[in-house]
Amino acid sequence: MLVGKQAPEFTANAVVNGVIESNFSLEQYKGNKYVVLFFYPKDFTFVCPTELIGFQNALPEFEKRDTVVVGCSTDSEFCHWAWVNTPRNQGGIQGVTYPLVADINKEVAAAYDVLAEEGDKVAYRGLFLIDKDGIVRHSLVNDMPLGRSIDEAIRIVDALQHFEEHGEVCPLGWHKGDKAMTASHEGVAAYLSE
Repeated sequence: MLVGKQAPEFTANAVVNGVIESNFSLEQYKGNKYVVLFFYPKDFTFVCPTELIGFQNALPEFEKRDTVVVGCSTDSEFCHWAWVNTPRNQGGIQGVTYPLVADINKEVAAAYDVLAEEGDKVAYRGLFLIDKDGIVRHSLVNDMPLGRSIDEAIRIVDALQHFEEHGEVCPLGWHKGDKAMTASHEGVAAYLSE
């Protein structure tokens, strides 16, 4: 489990805004951005494009929250580049601008403990929220056929930022603007009595 620990560092090739970049690292965001790092099994598949396009559509919401989105799979940067440049009506994800990390050696997926040991040995649908200090604050891993909720990823960013700003904890189903509570018996009692 990585929650509460420093996010594993890596340097890899990536496709960023349609361009192949070498030596991509999360280190560039440390100290100034939150990071939602998500893993997906493979390019040119079926559930994956719904998620990648969904993250692209939600990018303005993440940006409002000072959060960058980074995708990662065990495909090569050339495969990522081809997928980003393939029209959506032909199975591509044209228009995706956030970084897609190429983990062809499977080292990044292994470091984040989302690498499937059986079959194709590709990444499960892992998602990690990393704070500005580089600490993993949230993780979620879905099996390959189970798409994730981008709304939930945004909610978790909101909850972390609320806690950091106000020192209040966020109860079950909390959304931005909802009442939170102090982390005490009295705080819980006051919250539950309403």
